[in-house]
Amino acid sequence: MKQSTFKILFYLRSNHVNKDGTSAIIVRVSIDGERQDWSTKLVCEPERWDGKAGKATGRSSKSFEINNHLQDIQTILTNHFYDIQRRHGYVTVEMVRNAYMGITQREESLLKLYEQHLEDTKKLVGLSKADPTYRKYERMYRRVVEFMKKKYNITDIPLREIKYQFIVDLEFFLRTEYKYSQNTTYKCMKFFKQVINKAIRAGLITVDPFNGYKISIERVDRGYLTEDELCKMMQKEFASKRLEQVRDIFIFACFTGLAYIDLAHLRVDNIQKMFDGRLWIVTHRQKTNTKVMVPLLPPALKILNKYEGCYTDGQLMPIITNQKLNCYLKEIADICGIEKNLTFHLARHTFATTMTLGRGVPIESVSKMLGHTNIQTTQIYARITADKIGKDMDILSKNLGNLDF
Repeated sequence: MKQSTFKILFYLRSNHVNKDGTSAIIVRVSIDGERQDWSTKLVCEPERWDGKAGKATGRSSKSFEINNHLQDIQTILTNHFYDIQRRHGYVTVEMVRNAYMGITQREESLLKLYEQHLEDTKKLVGLSKADPTYRKYERMYRRVVEFMKKKYNITDIPLREIKYQFIVDLEFFLRTEYKYSQNTTYKCMKFFKQVINKAIRAGLITVDPFNGYKISIERVDRGYLTEDELCKMMQKEFASKRLEQVRDIFIFACFTGLAYIDLAHLRVDNIQKMFDGRLWIVTHRQKTNTKVMVPLLPPALKILNKYEGCYTDGQLMPIITNQKLNCYLKEIADICGIEKNLTFHLARHTFATTMTLGRGVPIESVSKMLGHTNIQTTQIYARITADKIGKDMDILSKNLGNLDF
């Protein structure tokens, strides 16, 4: 338990004298450098006050009565201090003052509200939230519990006691204890802010502890495969059936842009003949429940035909866990001489960059096929390659060929 410095001082408000010649006696409580002053409702003549001792002088009954009251106030404040410290593991001046004043208020704790937030989010899984999103919320809850235990040696905290320093300390904990990157820390703090916002809307917090706090997301140059690297992988003959199947799943994603979870849930019913007479993938993103429609390009259709009839439950391809997929993809990268951190999500970036935007497909169409709700999200995944810029400039150069200067 954190040991706090605790001091009580009584002084006379000498700059204001009442009509009867007395001045108010003020009590000052200081805890860890933070202090608050308020009136004791007692008064004393300035000439009868000992500023150094913080009490009335003389042996009169009046002085004796004042000093007895001051002693009672000191005892009450001290008892409140130790009682609050015992119950919460920490103590602030405001907590002691409120206890002394007898202020009773609705005091909700952070974890109580956080658990309610998790329960509400869980009910939205399958509606407006995806299960992986809920698990991220749950993971952040565990991080907060661990943070409070390690940093403050407490198991919970009243919402109204969460200050700016709590937010700063939480970010520092995530960065140092778990070595979270800038963007991962940003997302975690964003999850936590949702809980704080809920408390503010409910009137449980009057001052937003996030006021003045800033953390930004770093723009990351996400990896993708070039056309040459993709061809290497497609043309490679694998001795292992396991690696061949993983390669096929990855290539399918490169030509459809599907995330792992969406591909894992893909079934025969999701392949439909559309208005143009071609086969399309028609599904919903597990993450956002956004409708996704993607025409089946020849390489993707070839892979579907390869595994047609292999499964009786409507499954289209041999799906394994994402963790195993990523592990096997590392082997495939070594075999194919691809010097990149090959993960399954790289296929989605490859679809956005190499297969679509790099070939002149408008970003609006790419955004729809990826299941994004706004163009800005698509811009994070996709970038225009130098090869595409070179080809575009070649076309421009030919168009400008007849101009004389």
